Amino acid sequence: MQVTETQNEGLKRAYTMLLTAQELDDKVIEKLKEAQPDVEMKGFRKGKVPLALMKKNFGPRVMGEAMQEAVDNAMKAHFEATGDRPAGEPAVKMANEDWKEGDDVQVEMSYEALPEIPDLDMKKVKLERMKVTPDDAAVDEALASLAESAQDFDDRKKGSKAKDGDQITMDFVGKVDGEAFEGGSAEDYPLVLGSNSFIPGFEEQLVGVKADEEKDVTVNFPDDYQAEHLAGKEAVFSCTIKAVKAPKAAEIDDELAKKFGAEDLDGLKGQIRERLEAEYAGAARAVMKRALLDQLDEMVDFDLPPSMVDSEAGQIAHQLWHDENPDVQGHDHPEVEPTEEHIKLAKRRVRLGLLLADLGQRAEVQVSDAEMTQAIMEQARQYPGQERQFFEYVQQNQQMQQQMRAPIFEEKVVDYVVELSDVTEKEVSKDELQKQIEALDEE
Repeated sequence: MQVTETQNEGLKRAYTMLLTAQELDDKVIEKLKEAQPDVEMKGFRKGKVPLALMKKNFGPRVMGEAMQEAVDNAMKAHFEATGDRPAGEPAVKMANEDWKEGDDVQVEMSYEALPEIPDLDMKKVKLERMKVTPDDAAVDEALASLAESAQDFDDRKKGSKAKDGDQITMDFVGKVDGEAFEGGSAEDYPLVLGSNSFIPGFEEQLVGVKADEEKDVTVNFPDDYQAEHLAGKEAVFSCTIKAVKAPKAAEIDDELAKKFGAEDLDGLKGQIRERLEAEYAGAARAVMKRALLDQLDEMVDFDLPPSMVDSEAGQIAHQLWHDENPDVQGHDHPEVEPTEEHIKLAKRRVRLGLLLADLGQRAEVQVSDAEMTQAIMEQARQYPGQERQFFEYVQQNQQMQQQMRAPIFEEKVVDYVVELSDVTEKEVSKDELQKQIEALDEE
C-alpha cells in the first residue's frame, strides 16, 4: 500500500494511502483461499467450492474486511516506521467516495503527533518540604472541636425562649387542606433549630418558642419534593413544645475518648496528634507538588497538539462557568468561549500532563490492581447501599477506570521525580503552612 505525505506542519500530519484494485483483489483472493477448506455449498463437498463461486457469493463482504485490514496494517506500519504517536484517534476517510469495485482505493489519514519530550536532569529541581509538628495547643483545639461535635443538651430555665442551635422536643401533626397526611406526625421529636433537617422555613418559625407552648407552623413543600402528592402544597404543622434545651459541649475526659474509639483521653490525644501530622504532611505535599510543577513547567518548552489544548481550554471554561452559575445543573446554556487566560492554563496543563506521562513511561511507573481496587472502594463509599453496583459499573467502564487511574499515576510519577530531586526539609509553624495553602487557592 503506497503512503504519501501531504502535510507536515508542526505536529499536524496528513497522508494519502493508495491501495490499487489489483492489491485489493489479491487480498480478497487470499482471504477466500484461507476460508475455502471450511466452506460448504449445495452441490459441492466441503472445501471444494470453486474460488470464482465463493468470490461471487462472499466477495463484497470479504472485500470490505480486506480493505479495512489493509488500511489498519498500513497505519500500524506507518507509526512503527516514523515513531509518531498520535495525540488522538487518527481521522481516516475514503478520498474517492464514489468508489466502485475495480477502482483503486484512496484513503486520507490525518492526526496530530505527540511531541518529543526532552530529557531533564531532575537533580536540578530544588524543592523544600515543609514540616509541621503538632503542638499541644493544636491537639487541644482539635479536642475542643470533637467535644463540640459530641455535644449534649441541658434543659433551659423554665420560660426561656428557644434560640438557633437549641434543641426542642415536640409533638406535631401536619395537615394539608385540613387533612393529616402520612409521615407528617410525630411525638417527642428532638429537633435542633438551624440543622435544616426539616423543609425550608419550618425551623425558623420555632425560634423563640417556650416549653408547654403550642404553635402552628405554615410552610410550603418545595415543587420538587420527593413525595409528589405533597410537592408545592401548603402545610400547617400544629406543634406542642415539650422542652427547650441549650447545647452543651461534652466533657473532655475518658468518656469522650471512648465515644471516639480510644481507650482513654491520652489515647485520643495520640490519635489526634497522628491525624494532625497526616493532615500537615498532606498539605505540605500539596505545596511542594505545586513548586515541582512550576519548576518543571519552566524547564521544558515543546510544541503542543492544538486539539488537546482546545479541548482542555473548553473544559476549563465550561467548569468555571458552572462554578460561577451554580444554579444551572445541566448543559443547556449558551456556548462558553475560552478566554486567553483559559488557553494559557490549558497549555500549562497539557504540557505538564504530557511531561509527567513521558516521565512515568520512561520510569515504567505502573498503577497496580490493588491500588485501583483501593481507589474504587474509597469512591464507592460515597454511594451507601450501592457500593457493589458502583464497583461493577467501574469494572465494566474503561473510561471510568482511566479517569480513576490517571490521578494515581500522576501522584506516583510525582513521588518518583521528588526522589530524584534535591529536597530539603524546613520546620515551619502551622500558620506558615496555612498561608502557603491559601496562596495555592488564590492562584
